[in-house]
Amino acid sequence: MTSNDQHGKIVAPPTPMTITQIAVVVRDMESALKSYTETMGWGPWSVFEYGPPLLHDTWVRGEPAEYRMIGAETSVDGLGFELIQPVSGPSIYQEFLDTHGEGVQHIACMKHSFGESTQVREHWRDNGAEVLMSGRIGDTIEFYYLDTGPMLKFVLESGSGHAIDLKPTYVYP
Repeated sequence: MTSNDQHGKIVAPPTPMTITQIAVVVRDMESALKSYTETMGWGPWSVFEYGPPLLHDTWVRGEPAEYRMIGAETSVDGLGFELIQPVSGPSIYQEFLDTHGEGVQHIACMKHSFGESTQVREHWRDNGAEVLMSGRIGDTIEFYYLDTGPMLKFVLESGSGHAIDLKPTYVYP
């Protein structure tokens, strides 16, 4: 996506929007891990249980909200693939499950610094993309989901990092 400068010319985003991860929302993490491992041959999976106090400063649709989720990540030829199971509280993951059922919920273009992450957020805000949900994990990771659907037909996640900075709750298999 590009924006217009003061003369109406197209301006590229502040940093390249490289896909770093594709995420699928699931109802049952253990069943999904088994299925993706057996049918796709993907894994091992780093599984994380996210909730307070590790998951903090969380917002959903402009309001502070506490939510919990389980996330499982693996690499497929260098591309991150994530399974997310909402556990409690309001979230865009639960909204997606309730509306569409299981499936691809977002594509991530994560950045490596808070500065880059802020530039990307401002770029999308200037193009009319509202923040749907956001939060922080520990001290080093921020994430936010943008409503880029009207422009791109999917939810875009960005922020400053993935769970690679954390120790998983367990590894599957």
